[in-house]
Amino acid sequence: MRSFIHVARAGSFSRAAAELFIAQPALSRQIGKLEEELGVTLFARHGRGVKLTSAGATLLERAELITHFVRQTSEQVRAAGDSVSGHLSVGLPPAVMLSLGPALVERFRRDFPRVHLHLREGLSVSLQEWVLDRRVDLAVMYNPAPLEALEVQPVFSESMLLVGPPEPGTVGGRGAPVRLHELSGLPLILPGAPHSNRRLVEQVAAENGCRLRVVLEVDSVALTKTLVSRGYGYSLFTYGAMHEEVARGELVVRPVERPAIRSVLTIATLRERQSSQLVAELRKLVHGKLHRIFHGDDWHGEGVWVGDVP
Repeated sequence: MRSFIHVARAGSFSRAAAELFIAQPALSRQIGKLEEELGVTLFARHGRGVKLTSAGATLLERAELITHFVRQTSEQVRAAGDSVSGHLSVGLPPAVMLSLGPALVERFRRDFPRVHLHLREGLSVSLQEWVLDRRVDLAVMYNPAPLEALEVQPVFSESMLLVGPPEPGTVGGRGAPVRLHELSGLPLILPGAPHSNRRLVEQVAAENGCRLRVVLEVDSVALTKTLVSRGYGYSLFTYGAMHEEVARGELVVRPVERPAIRSVLTIATLRERQSSQLVAELRKLVHGKLHRIFHGDDWHGEGVWVGDVP
């Protein structure tokens, strides 16, 4: 069932085999045996991979429920024993991975040595999809879309700043504030939809009657900062995302006012996973680590803590 789910999600036997770390012929034999046992064809093959048949789509829905129930049952049985064991997958955005990832590994190795921890990095829009698809048990993400299936816990919020190339007369990499409506006259470099930052900026602009002029769509943060520093346009980031470039004089930031654009970092899980002891421990640990990072000397953002105090 797990192999079948991987093939269905990947749309390719070769990609699924790489994700599962098994040989493609072995994976094909597994699916062949499953089709033989059920007496149906689960996948239709085409030049770019495979797609589900109607029977395969029906099985996928049931298979996800079955594997989720088996995993949840295993965790609950193990939790009743002397020590906690199991498997946890955590999704983190790139800006959070470097600060939070090592702390999670250290804590789990010390306190939960029998728990297998899998850290996955991705953009917030991908992380939300992974939580919904049960590919990660918990994700830290920016500005998730409101969905009934998700339990979302806001942690802290930061103002989005206008980022531009170096300018004469600025002090410490900071320029004068700009009003939101002034953004309409600037060439902007923003990530493509449905990136969480793009959705946030466009939502605030639309609510205030500001029409944005997006001249380039770039999903890479590193490339966007390079293009801005070379004068190809302006972008919008939180301070923590480009504080190093500002300190080196490569970029200049300006606060956006009337109104400000605030980005919110959240912790998200599936509501139905709240009963899992492992997920509850993970959420508590992530929340505490983020609180310490936010209030520590190594955090370079400018924000407001909006979560509970651990």
